[in-house]
Amino acid sequence: MKKQVNVVIGAGAIGIAIARRMSAGKTILIADLKPDNAERAAKTLREAGFQVETTTVDISSKSSIQDLVKRACELGEVHGLIHAAGVSPSQATPEVILKVDLYGTAVILEEFGQVIAQGGSGVVISSQSGHRLPALSAEKNKILATTPSDELLAQDFLSTKVVTDTLNAYQISKRGNALRVMAEAVKWKDRGARINTISPGIVITLLALDELNGPRGESYRNMLARSPAGRAATADEIANVAELLMTDAGAFITGSDFLIDGGVTASYWFGELDYLQPTSNT
Repeated sequence: MKKQVNVVIGAGAIGIAIARRMSAGKTILIADLKPDNAERAAKTLREAGFQVETTTVDISSKSSIQDLVKRACELGEVHGLIHAAGVSPSQATPEVILKVDLYGTAVILEEFGQVIAQGGSGVVISSQSGHRLPALSAEKNKILATTPSDELLAQDFLSTKVVTDTLNAYQISKRGNALRVMAEAVKWKDRGARINTISPGIVITLLALDELNGPRGESYRNMLARSPAGRAATADEIANVAELLMTDAGAFITGSDFLIDGGVTASYWFGELDYLQPTSNT
């Protein structure tokens, strides 16, 4: 019997918390742009009794993602995909955000969708930001969901001449992630596998700390203070939901997006944060 493999893309706190829940008796393959990040996470997991391999991946590169898929398949059958890599509005330009968060996720879903094992499952970590983008047209939704990855960034409304703000690029990318997962779930069912999206609010990770201390930090702190929960989340709280989605307990759930933000989005549209609502649709 082939070894079962869980692939974790992004060696941050959320991906590793999910891997701990899902990987007893399996091989974990951690892939990150920075080898030191992957090795640091692997050391912690190995000391907890897990079997772990590491590799590097640049999710803005299709060939790099294909190399990751090849490496995973060399280790065994891919039963789990945990995609938790990306860049935030404070870390990159609109062009890079679209290439990494939107295009990269599309490629990952396409490529792993061709090898995911029968009974396998995956989660894509998206963001609450996708829920704060005004409604897109049905045509744009379909483009984001179904356009082949190689053609995705050539769409007019995704041009960096149109998308000039980093937060807008991030919101479009995260909305696109949820839509793409819906479309890919239809394809993954042919392999007897499931895929879902989780859209967290602010979770205390290195990425979140960059945001809280970045140019939008005051806005984010205000967002937390005025939300129903009144705080940020922990990575383990996100892993609680991922565990449901990736096990048999969630066998009837696929193509869905789960918003876990402590009520920030609710407050944004209907509560104390409603003054932040945009004035026009995209």
